Amino acid sequence: MRVKVLGSAAGGGFPQWNCTCRNCQRLRDGALRGRSRTQTQVAVSPRARSWFLLNASPDLRSQILSEPELTPGKEQGASNPITSVFLPSADVDSVMGLLHLREFQSFNVFATAATVKILQQENRIFSVLGRAAPPVKWVVLGCKEWKSLRMLADSRERTSFLCATVPLGGSFPDYVSAGLKETLRPEEAVCGFTIQQSTRRVFFAPSLPGTNSEWKEWAELSDLALVDGTFWSDDELIQTGRTRKTAREMGHLPLSGRNGLMEQYPKKGRGRKVLIHINNTNPILDEESSEHRAVLEAGFEIAYDGMEFVL
Repeated sequence: MRVKVLGSAAGGGFPQWNCTCRNCQRLRDGALRGRSRTQTQVAVSPRARSWFLLNASPDLRSQILSEPELTPGKEQGASNPITSVFLPSADVDSVMGLLHLREFQSFNVFATAATVKILQQENRIFSVLGRAAPPVKWVVLGCKEWKSLRMLADSRERTSFLCATVPLGGSFPDYVSAGLKETLRPEEAVCGFTIQQSTRRVFFAPSLPGTNSEWKEWAELSDLALVDGTFWSDDELIQTGRTRKTAREMGHLPLSGRNGLMEQYPKKGRGRKVLIHINNTNPILDEESSEHRAVLEAGFEIAYDGMEFVL
């Protein structure tokens, strides 16, 4: 199984187009030792010429075009190798990229019943995905259960893998109407995914609200865990003067501090632990910072666009 990080930043990317924080300003000026990043997007391949996506980033079109393995073959009429998209939530940064995939190609969208309901009932713009022949298929995933999935690998054979949907807590996006929220199951608001092929596991949780601890077991048993690295401190955005909300109030465990992600992460984890969905204000983006060194010394890796894993 191969895993490609197409994008590693939180909403807005890095540098963010309208941000004058220290990180963004220094990167624009060439004074920060670090990399620019697009918004979080991961591609997974269980077999050659067959890929599925975790998340649907607003930057998805450019991310696909920058990765040759995700573009159609050279033969006339060849289709794109992307067969499925898994949505961890109905957040704008998790679903907006679907609109880049509206160009008459059929694929599967996997999500919880709540996310499917939000996108189909209150957001008619996503009906453009129905223009393909056959139309895009919406597949509901239940929480806390393994689902066996099969996907076309090439014209002759199929490959299979398992997927488990992991409820992470958190809340539904602000744009969801109060009436619809009353009909949705709260545990389906924000989910992670564990993908297993043979004995290898990948855990993907770019948003960890920290309202439950179930994620720890899934992370501990994974060969690769791509987890929430959004904020370094709980008051990080408050310090910028742009909001009064803490990291936790925005649905993200901060990396540092009491009961932060670095403290909570299971010490017996068997695989690589990689921080993803990194906000433009996070000091770990500065490769010369003490915060950057601290996460590396704690055994974490910091995701960047173009990072790849083979399991």
